[in-house]
Amino acid sequence: MATPDFDLNDIKRRMQGAVASLSKDLGSLRTGRASPSLVDPIQVDAYGAMMPMAQVATVSVPEPRLLSISVWDRSMVTAVEKAIRESDLGLNPQTEGQTIRLRIPEMNEQRRKEMVKVAHKYAEESRVAVRHVRRDGLDHLKKLLKDSAISEDDEKRQAGDVQKATDQFIAEIDSVLASKEKEIMQV
Repeated sequence: MATPDFDLNDIKRRMQGAVASLSKDLGSLRTGRASPSLVDPIQVDAYGAMMPMAQVATVSVPEPRLLSISVWDRSMVTAVEKAIRESDLGLNPQTEGQTIRLRIPEMNEQRRKEMVKVAHKYAEESRVAVRHVRRDGLDHLKKLLKDSAISEDDEKRQAGDVQKATDQFIAEIDSVLASKEKEIMQV
């Protein structure tokens, strides 16, 4: 019997947030293929405020190695171009009217290995976040046991459920990482 104070679904939701965050972080890693998520982290100085690229332009992928950015307001083209140049993506924008084209260069073997290391770092951060959620859940169970709100058997069973959820989300993180690593190393 689950107590109203302990919610396994909330723990799973928080762990899922760590996996979603990893997917977002890995989406912004350059793999040698064009992806609209590549320019998501770029902030543009628009109308006196910093805005995400998606709020000032449409990003499309007309070719596997080309991003096309259609800026909505003609006066914002130079600001978008400047934001791309100042980002750490290492891309050189080519402007044609209100359209900015970004050629994605081929990655060499050394750069691919660096990207894999960054992906592993992101994955480890997500694993740590999942483990923190597990620790919070187990601490909460121990407190409920200490306060005599649940029995020892309930505490052990629910702690086992928390561990199963942790193992499930760690495996999901490893799967997402393996998929991204394969994508990065693909020539």
